[in-house]
Amino acid sequence: MALFGSLVPLIAALLLLLIIIAYAIRILREYERGVVFTLGRFTGVKGPGLILLVPYVQQMVRVDLRTRVLDVPSQDVISHDNVSVRVSAVIYFRVIDAEKSTIQVEDFMMATSQLAQTTLRSVLGKHDLDEMLAERDRLNDDIQKILDVQTDAWGIKVATVEIKHVDINESMIRAIARQAEAERERRAKVINAEGEQQAAAKLLEAAQILARQPQAMQLRYLSTLNVIAGEKNSTIIFPFPMELANIIAATTGRPPE
Repeated sequence: MALFGSLVPLIAALLLLLIIIAYAIRILREYERGVVFTLGRFTGVKGPGLILLVPYVQQMVRVDLRTRVLDVPSQDVISHDNVSVRVSAVIYFRVIDAEKSTIQVEDFMMATSQLAQTTLRSVLGKHDLDEMLAERDRLNDDIQKILDVQTDAWGIKVATVEIKHVDINESMIRAIARQAEAERERRAKVINAEGEQQAAAKLLEAAQILARQPQAMQLRYLSTLNVIAGEKNSTIIFPFPMELANIIAATTGRPPE
């Protein structure tokens, strides 16, 4: 009994030592860093691997360095041409400075989310609806650069910003459809006019070539008659040269009809 009584202090000391070791040892994964505070003051960033802390004197805050995905809720935006749209986006960012992300901002996830929402409304409000629909890559880059500059003080690196949806109301969709239809009609008319212009230029060139030799025109007449006869038509229209009509009119003294 006396022996057991003498072992009690030793057992208590061992238990105390185990508790101290349990509180002192920390294991950080490869993508984690530990921001260490000693008596409330910042003393360094440690990790990854095995970390030893002084219990009750030092505290550690774990920081995840992996890329995070932030889904920006749909925002009501008034475009530069006064069109109301709802825009949603997604942001990819990660912590590059564990010290700043812990000390400089209380909740960097919430802060980045709120900043992304305000920046999205501000940037898109400076552009027309056509630019939102056709130039998303440029708008993504503009938003990413603005966010990256502002979050640098928090130790955050914004890697990518992608606009997911640009939702517009039904009346505006119909107006855009009418505009697209009008644009297609305009292009069709322009292409038709360009074709007529090119055809006229080719006809003028052909006429100049045929005018050098009158016999070429007669051969052309015969070729045309051959084509018409091959189609088994009951009526054949033979072109009458205007030069011959002028000669006959000059001979008879009557104007050509």
